[in-house]
Amino acid sequence: MPDTTYDPLAGQRGPGGAEFDVFLWGTVFLDIIFTGLPSRPSDGTEVWADGMGSSPGGTANLAIAASRLGLRTSLAAAFGDDDYGDFCWRTLSEQEHVDLGRSRRFDNWHSPVTVSVAHDGDRSMVTHGHPSPLSATELIGQPPRTRAVIVDLGDIEPLGDPSRATWVDLARKDDAKVFADVGWDGSGAWSTTVLDQLEHCDAFLPNAAEAMAYTRTDSAQDALYALADRVPLAVVTNGAEGALAIDATTGEEARVPALRVPALDPTGAGDVFGAGLVVGTLAGWTLEHRLAFSTLCSALAVQQFGGSLAAPGWGDIADWWHDLRDSTDQSSYTRSLRRRYAFLDEIVPSVPVGAVRRAAATIARNADVTPTSWSTS
Repeated sequence: MPDTTYDPLAGQRGPGGAEFDVFLWGTVFLDIIFTGLPSRPSDGTEVWADGMGSSPGGTANLAIAASRLGLRTSLAAAFGDDDYGDFCWRTLSEQEHVDLGRSRRFDNWHSPVTVSVAHDGDRSMVTHGHPSPLSATELIGQPPRTRAVIVDLGDIEPLGDPSRATWVDLARKDDAKVFADVGWDGSGAWSTTVLDQLEHCDAFLPNAAEAMAYTRTDSAQDALYALADRVPLAVVTNGAEGALAIDATTGEEARVPALRVPALDPTGAGDVFGAGLVVGTLAGWTLEHRLAFSTLCSALAVQQFGGSLAAPGWGDIADWWHDLRDSTDQSSYTRSLRRRYAFLDEIVPSVPVGAVRRAAATIARNADVTPTSWSTS
């Protein structure tokens, strides 16, 4: 069979290089997603959904997004010994080619589960799970050599503690770039001590609400400037407004608008954006191209549901660019997109026919919605 993989970092590989491009740690959930609801469920009512999918979620969103984009990806996570754990493990390792060498199965520990209800461009979730039987440092030990790690600053021990090196510190000593994110602070404290860890990171990718809350600013732009004083690559995603960033290592500042797309399910969109940014950064693209590419990947993902399995592969990106480039539409918006993404012409010709595309998000043998809703080509 012909090789249908595409390696965006092929020109950088050689003897003695890192084993992986990206190494991750976190919780893997079984995600069950309902979409196409006529209304949100209310007390004492039952609502029928037009579509349903199941897929690995949590950190699996990021791992699968990175792997789909050609990064050699390794994930450390705890997996239960139940059928949900079997499904998530099999999907990650066999279908999505994510290395699980630092992951472990645990007896009598059931897999975390999230039920997500997508409605009107947003989502609500119900989750059940238990902490991992081992901490990240205990589970991982010495991390493998990798070009980059992606971490949630709220889910790890403090970085840079000389008395106890975390797995992230160990990876950075081995020349890994640290791409950091942070989750929503439900306590409302938004402690600035979280930002103190940025001196041990190479990039920080919060959304606008998180960035403004942590920096005590009133706009995404002001938040970006505040973060750029703390970390070499500061990126703020701003929903329908797009994304903005400053890269102190190259002296670039850029802003790109979001694409106009019908958003079906936003689950995992931020993870897909992050994976795209890592690809572009490791490949040495300009900041504007990195932001444009990441925004495109995120826009393609939200048009499908299933979280991790909605992440686009290079086949999806090539299809999108060919359709846009060859379209007869001469509207100002379409012409703007062609200009913004013209750099793909240098990349897409190298993408082999049959390159990786999305997979159907279902735990069953057959999807339970119409085939057009589950397109894998």
